[in-house]
Amino acid sequence: MTDLGDPPIPGAEADEASGDDPAGALRAELRAWLEHELTDDVVRLGQGIPEGEDLAAYRRWNRRLADAGWAAPAWPAEYGGRNAGIDEQLAYLEEMSALSAPGPINTIGVANIAPAIMTYGTPEQQERFLRPLLRGDEIWSQGMSEPDAGSDLASLQTRAVADGGEYVINGQKTWNSMGSIADWCQLYVRTDPDVPKHKGISCFLVDLRTPGIEIRPVQTITGERTFSELYFTDVHIPASSALGPIDGGWTVAMTTLSFERAGVARLHLGLTRKLDRLLADPRATGALGDPRLRDRVASIYADIACMRWMTNRSLARMRNDQPTGADGSMTKLAWGRAEQKLSALALDVLGMGATTDEWGTNLAASRQTTIAGGTTEINLNIVAEMGLGLPREPRFD
Repeated sequence: MTDLGDPPIPGAEADEASGDDPAGALRAELRAWLEHELTDDVVRLGQGIPEGEDLAAYRRWNRRLADAGWAAPAWPAEYGGRNAGIDEQLAYLEEMSALSAPGPINTIGVANIAPAIMTYGTPEQQERFLRPLLRGDEIWSQGMSEPDAGSDLASLQTRAVADGGEYVINGQKTWNSMGSIADWCQLYVRTDPDVPKHKGISCFLVDLRTPGIEIRPVQTITGERTFSELYFTDVHIPASSALGPIDGGWTVAMTTLSFERAGVARLHLGLTRKLDRLLADPRATGALGDPRLRDRVASIYADIACMRWMTNRSLARMRNDQPTGADGSMTKLAWGRAEQKLSALALDVLGMGATTDEWGTNLAASRQTTIAGGTTEINLNIVAEMGLGLPREPRFD
């Protein structure tokens, strides 16, 4: 296995010295539970967007996670979580990653949408949506991007017009993750076109089975239907489906922080697991005698180690209630480059035969890592402005 040293998070020493180690206790409990519950069939479910019987099987796994308290440990206990702190969250992610155990099917829902509902939702919305979301009984997607408003959310043009006790929605969303299997969507729309673009946006919780909504799955280069386009034609939704204040959607989008604050660790943990699999592949033995390929392995190893260091620094800041600044963008930039370097290396190490197995899929999928979750250009701007203090680009509202 690749040994990156596993240095402790700075600031955790006091807990260890006092003998109070909640992260260690959580780790041991989760490890024992996974040893009893996790099977090879379950591991397979976490690879791609499930459909048909796989989707039903994933929902069953999700319910077992939720009933045992492992679907979202970072959530408050009142909503089905464990009130897990940062160290405990990291321990959870490390144990799940080590065994390739799938988390809840609602990856976006648990990390982003549910915290928004907890923060801005009415008691009725919280009661109605949080438990089914946690158990995977209802699958959620997020409607932000549009054909002409990808990284620039404030440029969205999908409209919602008030009509008595309803709103009528018309427009289009794209790059809607999990849209092909989603039941609900956290949808951002323009409700006031006559104010600066950041101020006229609202957020609604929309049932995707509502008449007038068309879902068109998008097949990616890997053959998966990871994304969908959503079309809204005179879609009537109740005004009570608004999440937060009308025209206050920008605040919902920008100030909703995930309870899973250690989630950034998923990036280097996933890369570590991939590098381990590559080095363990029998086809790699002969090729790694080439010093040029070994140098590339060492370079990727160093990239992952640096990502882990950046993650630990960011978690230490969170632990001490300090701002993390551009840490997330720096980690995202490093992850995108490392993913692409690793996929190219795998092809050179394993040969053309690797184009037809998981490594071929990984090579094709890696091209999007510098786009998804914020393009390289956007993240470089964040690092320049928030990290280095360079002048901000002009904003035109």
